[in-house]
Amino acid sequence: MASKQDQFNELQKKNLEAAMRLAQLSIENSQRIMEIQVTTAKALFEEGVENAKALSSTKDPKDLLELRTQFAQSTTEKMLSCAREIAELTSRAQAEVGKLVGEQLTTGSTDVFEAMQKMFQGMPITDQNAMGAIQTAMDTTRAAFEQVTRASAEAFQAFTGAARPRK
Repeated sequence: MASKQDQFNELQKKNLEAAMRLAQLSIENSQRIMEIQVTTAKALFEEGVENAKALSSTKDPKDLLELRTQFAQSTTEKMLSCAREIAELTSRAQAEVGKLVGEQLTTGSTDVFEAMQKMFQGMPITDQNAMGAIQTAMDTTRAAFEQVTRASAEAFQAFTGAARPRK
């Protein structure tokens, strides 16, 4: 039978692994967002240089107005496309984080309750009524925790669903 310290160390290890997965997910999504922003900024800069060249070679005021209108429309479309990409990426990241947090809550609570049960089983309690009361209290606590976990997951799903961009 594993010692209480070994059980505690195993729980800490699982929590650390979950935290590392969340941190890695955050870093990856931040990198993707920065890549989208850099790509968009570069494209807008290059387009701006071309637009300036085209505007400087145009003499007719009507043509100048049409070119400026086209350039403004093109820039707006690029910026909106960038914003959509970031919103979609953020929505996917929120769903992934929600899934990871839900898994952690579910497995974490199970691990904690199993460790507590092992701890109580190792105690020198001879009264079966006391042991039954402890087991009942643990079962009730587990059921309440599972209900809170489900409600939290549903609330998070509702929140991420409301935060998704509308198309």
